[in-house]
Amino acid sequence: MRLRCAVLDDFQNAALTSADWSAVQDRVEVVGFREHIADEDELARVLADFDIVVTLRERVPFPASLLDRLPRLKLLVASGMRNSVIDYAAAGRGGVTVCGTASSSTPPVELTWALLLGLARNLVPENGALRTGGPWQSTVGADLHGRRLGLLGLGNIGGRVARVGLAFGMRVTAWSQNLTEERAAEVGAERAASKEELLRTSDFVSLHLKLSERTRGLLGAAELALLKPTAYLVNTSRAGLVDQDALLAALRGGRIAGAGTDVFDTEPLPADHPMRTAPRLLATPHLGYVSEANYATYYGQAVEDIEAFLAGSPIRRVG
Repeated sequence: MRLRCAVLDDFQNAALTSADWSAVQDRVEVVGFREHIADEDELARVLADFDIVVTLRERVPFPASLLDRLPRLKLLVASGMRNSVIDYAAAGRGGVTVCGTASSSTPPVELTWALLLGLARNLVPENGALRTGGPWQSTVGADLHGRRLGLLGLGNIGGRVARVGLAFGMRVTAWSQNLTEERAAEVGAERAASKEELLRTSDFVSLHLKLSERTRGLLGAAELALLKPTAYLVNTSRAGLVDQDALLAALRGGRIAGAGTDVFDTEPLPADHPMRTAPRLLATPHLGYVSEANYATYYGQAVEDIEAFLAGSPIRRVG
């Protein structure tokens, strides 16, 4: 009897075409789920007959309350090598092996710039006007050259975003709690004396920090009030870094020029969520990691993880 593998959140029906599953297809039946399952009871019911689950990033939580209801589950593969929504202790108690995959920083860097450029040059409203017979040129774009790009976080992704900003002729400033002058200099950036200074002086602010108890709510109403009324905010990291109600208030009140976000407090975003209709907001449905190359890595290495598990020698174990 073949094992059964569930691939969750296969929104584009791309899992089976992004990798070669032939190495395990005679031993594993793969079933993709295109619709997100948010309810834990429904998830427990749907996954009850599966031995293996492949999940994308941190989209679906696997707390003890869910894992304890999946006695058949033996292998959980999550894309990426870090996952804050899996209870590893509960998985271990239940005999569930948890494995990860590599994940490229290139796609989120590129999407950051897609959002920033789209905001600066008003691409969405101008395209909409052109396609619907609206006015010919109704906005004046914001320049990048000579403007200040402020980065909250200067790790792998933030550093690459900084280099692109320099290529546009921007002045790049960065801040994080542990950022050193040496690290800033590595990528041609200046280290801001404080978060507040960065927010006050930047024309574009982009977030590239991990979400933790220390960074949750990093930008609240007081911090957003420091931004220039002509400034733009971009977040392709985690929604929890920014107080969402405060951001909505700033956008609705016209207190900042605009924001671009790829991450939300609830995903997929409910149909009636206020972020869907917020003014001055360029939003995408968490596309930061969604690219052909990244999917080839995610699902290709998921197949490798499954093959190694079946051979009795799991690889890329996490937790």
